[in-house]
Amino acid sequence: MLEAFVMSGANWAERETDVPGIAGRMRGLTYRAGGVNLVDGIDLDLPSGSLTVVMGPNGAGKSLLLRLMHGLLRPAAGQVTWGGRPMDEEVRKRQAMVFQRPVLLRRSVAANIRFVLKLRGVDTPERTMEVLEYVGLAAQARQPARLLSGGEQQRLALARALALEPQVLFMDEPTASLDPASTAAIEGIVKSAHRRGSKIIYVTHDLGQAHRLADDVVFLNRGRLVEHTPASRFFEKPDSREARDYVEGRLILR
Repeated sequence: MLEAFVMSGANWAERETDVPGIAGRMRGLTYRAGGVNLVDGIDLDLPSGSLTVVMGPNGAGKSLLLRLMHGLLRPAAGQVTWGGRPMDEEVRKRQAMVFQRPVLLRRSVAANIRFVLKLRGVDTPERTMEVLEYVGLAAQARQPARLLSGGEQQRLALARALALEPQVLFMDEPTASLDPASTAAIEGIVKSAHRRGSKIIYVTHDLGQAHRLADDVVFLNRGRLVEHTPASRFFEKPDSREARDYVEGRLILR
């Protein structure tokens, strides 16, 4: 089953990193636009075995940080390393990203999976169906992807990402516009992928979802890292006043 996909990257970060237990490291990470630092000098160590949730008010820099981590944006200053290796094309091939709005091919559901499997040289009907069964879309394999519901499209986008055997999976508010049932389905797949070895970095504004998913929480505000703590401590007794205000619903972006 799909375990073959996601388990191949298990413990990769611990094998290759220069610091045991650290999957990714950011030092002085800065992104600037219009003369303003939208991500401002972030220093961050991401543990290899955890499901990390990134939170903060609107405009905090959450999505920008994810794109910088994944190498989709070039920082104005600072460095990102994964497994002790600076971000480059080879590192990015070991990662995948799921966006808030699914980006799919205008083809069948199965063709969307086959497309990414061909990149790995493992394009077989059996593999395609394994991936679709994992996300509950095997029955829709021949259906045009554009005819899927919003939740099904997001599951297909997640299936494409998992088919790439990611050692790190970035998720940028993938359930923001989904109904509760679709959200629960996505969360179940994410938890399963994490248990089987993928490092997950998940952006959400939903405190309830963060409670359900997070092992540790990265909290941003105005482009700065305010705190990075275990989830239990973040929700029960945050270190910073900004995080306390956010958890209690008092932090409003001005």
